[in-house]
Amino acid sequence: MATNFSSVPMLDYSLVSAASTRAAFVCSLQSALTTTGFFYLTSHPVPAELVASVAAYAPRFFAELPEEEKQRIRMVESPHFFGYTGFGTEWTKGRVDQREQFDFGTECEERAGEGVVPAYKRLWGPSQWPEEGLLPGFRTTLASYIAQVSQLGDELMVLVAEALGLPADAFSKFTEERGNVHRGKIIKYPVGADSDQGVGPHFDGGFLTLLLQASEHRGLQVQNLGGEWIDAPPVPGTFVVNIGKALEAVTQGVAIATSHRVLSPASGARYSIPFFQMIAQDVVIGKSVLAMPVEMLALRDARGKVASDCEPSYHVLWRVLMKRAAVNYAEYGELAAGQVMLIGRIKSHPDVGQRHYPQLFHQLFPDGLPAHGSAY
Repeated sequence: MATNFSSVPMLDYSLVSAASTRAAFVCSLQSALTTTGFFYLTSHPVPAELVASVAAYAPRFFAELPEEEKQRIRMVESPHFFGYTGFGTEWTKGRVDQREQFDFGTECEERAGEGVVPAYKRLWGPSQWPEEGLLPGFRTTLASYIAQVSQLGDELMVLVAEALGLPADAFSKFTEERGNVHRGKIIKYPVGADSDQGVGPHFDGGFLTLLLQASEHRGLQVQNLGGEWIDAPPVPGTFVVNIGKALEAVTQGVAIATSHRVLSPASGARYSIPFFQMIAQDVVIGKSVLAMPVEMLALRDARGKVASDCEPSYHVLWRVLMKRAAVNYAEYGELAAGQVMLIGRIKSHPDVGQRHYPQLFHQLFPDGLPAHGSAY
């Protein structure tokens, strides 16, 4: 029988700084990793004033930028899939997602040009930014923010290793020598025009996602092990952290990636800013699985079968998960992580794929450009 949960746990990061309380944090982290796949992180080291500044820019980006500027930095202009995406252009589970968004990433130079093989090397490059005069300080604030959250993500991965009984450097092979290019979004969820689906049930693909809920509007829901939807309302001063499918795979299903969704607000607009921790492009997850301690595998097996609106059987044994073509991110079993990422990006934003990756686009969409992208 599955071990269920009715709320998302709260973990106090300040406990890590003292030897006398670190073990308590690690114990709580182990529970969150293996039972909920989600947790709030309080007392984190990202400066409160920086978080507040980023949150303040979220509504301003959508309200103050002229439409022609948004069009200038449309995602279709970027082979790295950075930039602005208009309202209602993606579907999840056959329904339109009621949101618009701006994607950005770690500050870096162009790492690979057109024609490079493998093509996924082109994914890592510079973001597109609005003109400084139109939104002063926006670029520098977001660049500082993603750098700070990236550092926090690295620190959390060391703690994840400790919580799962692994060496402190267990996840180091998933970081490239020049550093990984992580991704972020600013998302606006207005009142749903045709439905309440801000974004439909899905999993994240990488290791960790750190979400800043940048307005007071509720909407985030996490699916528990019995299939019920549990609210994860905004809590000031926290990040909501969740486990991605890559982390689930490399830990043989010990760490649990949990289905989640966002409901459109009843009034006003909800803003959120997720940070997605990426992994080394060339690594093949299915060939990089970690040797997990016996007691961790026992926790996994005791958890039981998990209900999910995305994948009814995604928590069977890891080898089955990796072989099932119907499972989200099943390509991790055989393909490089960068290729999995590129496939997912093209499915979500086929117009970008058609322009910058025509060969793979035509393999994925032999009938031509679809009306909507298919998120997740």
